[in-house]
Amino acid sequence: MTPTADTRPERPPRTSRMRWPRSAAGCTPVRLPLAAAARGAVALALPLLVGLRTGWVVPSVIAAIGALWGVSQDGSDPYRVRVRRLGWTGLSSALGLLAGELALRSGEPAAVAGCLVAAALVAGTVGLRGRIASVSGMHLLLGVTIGSGIPVPGPWWQPPLALLAGVALVLALSAAPWLWRRHHVERAAVLAVYRSAGEALAAAGTPRAEEARRRMTLALNHAHEVMAAHLAPRARQRQQSEVRELIRAFHCAVRLGEAVTAVVWEARPLPPAVTGVPQQLSERLLPGRGSAPAAADTAAEQAVPAVDAGSPGRRALAELCATVDGAPDPADLTLDLPARSWPGRAARLRYATLLAGCVLTAHLLAEALHGARGYWLPMTVAFVYKPDFGPVFTRALHRCAGTVVGVAAIGAVSLAATGTYTVIGVVAVFGALMAVGVRHHYALATLGLTAVVFVLVDLLGDHRALYGTRILDTVLASALVLVAHFAVWPDSAANRAEAQTEAAVAAARRYREVAPEAGLVQRQSLRRAAYHQLAEARRAVAHARGEPARPGRPLPDWEDTITTAERLCDRVTAQAVAGAAGPAR
Repeated sequence: MTPTADTRPERPPRTSRMRWPRSAAGCTPVRLPLAAAARGAVALALPLLVGLRTGWVVPSVIAAIGALWGVSQDGSDPYRVRVRRLGWTGLSSALGLLAGELALRSGEPAAVAGCLVAAALVAGTVGLRGRIASVSGMHLLLGVTIGSGIPVPGPWWQPPLALLAGVALVLALSAAPWLWRRHHVERAAVLAVYRSAGEALAAAGTPRAEEARRRMTLALNHAHEVMAAHLAPRARQRQQSEVRELIRAFHCAVRLGEAVTAVVWEARPLPPAVTGVPQQLSERLLPGRGSAPAAADTAAEQAVPAVDAGSPGRRALAELCATVDGAPDPADLTLDLPARSWPGRAARLRYATLLAGCVLTAHLLAEALHGARGYWLPMTVAFVYKPDFGPVFTRALHRCAGTVVGVAAIGAVSLAATGTYTVIGVVAVFGALMAVGVRHHYALATLGLTAVVFVLVDLLGDHRALYGTRILDTVLASALVLVAHFAVWPDSAANRAEAQTEAAVAAARRYREVAPEAGLVQRQSLRRAAYHQLAEARRAVAHARGEPARPGRPLPDWEDTITTAERLCDRVTAQAVAGAAGPAR
């Protein structure tokens, strides 16, 4: 073990820790997603314009509801993932709408209640098994809620097809850029690793170093998830040249992450010639479109930093730069994405039971109040009670705030918007606002959704001013969810954070124990698994901090445990790099 691998200046202490009131605010500087906003505006306005021109107002409004739900699931992930998620959103919501509509047309109140409970049980059973399953279950329940709560004239098969057409429109708009920038998302994710690696090197030897290294790890985790489909063995036989370049750049980024971690661990300020290496490597491996070959050659010459005999990390960095154009590393062919852990059967059954109970109670409460609110209460429950989407308390708080502001906004706009085309323009504006909120803040997404739903219901012929009623319904449904969740399952987020932290610490210890004797393939797999689980543990802890702690039972100091495990992984990585680099030549 070299001195640089096990000695360095003390890290500065953490100055703050997230607590639930602070996380409930949820406000961070973000970049405006203009393309998503444009898609949201077009997807919601186009069906209404078509309905206005053809006279098919009711099917066009149902299609706009489908587009509204599609916009809520329009993400910035790879196109194949978007297509799969939006496809399941459309199919499940159309099926739910059909079931709810048939239950309503039967004229039996028990059929409506039974249909809602059955859909809630299905949604809860699959809701904790991954993003696509969760989204499908939620929209199955939403479809049943709307189908059983809003009478729609016409043949029974028309509303489900119209709803499916609205989601299909969002799918087409979201996936259309695939035709001219097929792997843009993957490329951006891999380039983000190189950019964050350069920032980590620039922060070496400063109090910002640890946080910069953590951001690099998060970028590498994200790139690994985005590239997972291309890294699978079954995909290697049909890879295009662009995909092969991306895979090569990703594998280089994995080795770069190891070298940068070792350099950052040494805690020495670095010259610009070293901190600029990741950027030069990215230009060398993924040159910009239209870049001249001479520019790439120049970058290749500049990308080899001077070897420092006292720095194993810098020696590893130099070796990586010198060999990046060589044959693929054997570890490159076996670097799989670490398996994600899901809640067990008991947790899924408890959630399904609680969701079904909340939906049934909301439905009965709506019936008891004798108001025109048959769908709003259970719909709000379906939206709010999603513990896999974030802290339930924060989600309920943002739902109420977004509904209040959305009701106020649409109430003010309705005083000035008189013409039909003006109303469609209002829908487009709020649809764009919702698309922005989907990516950045749930309250903003709720604001846009609330305003659009008011306009669509009005176009279906319900012209009553239910502003106060909808605010009350949202508060009642949110309170119902919070009471049920925290009375019956108060420690769910804390238990998951505890389990994730223990699993992450175990992965870090396994990395420490096995890495000194492991080969390159196994060492890289262990390192990626450890850092990936540590990042997942931090996410689970942030989720738990977002819920109010039970009186007299403060949450453990998981952050310090995770930070200690991260530093252990950093130290093991530095020692492994020092052993692999060998003496300077």
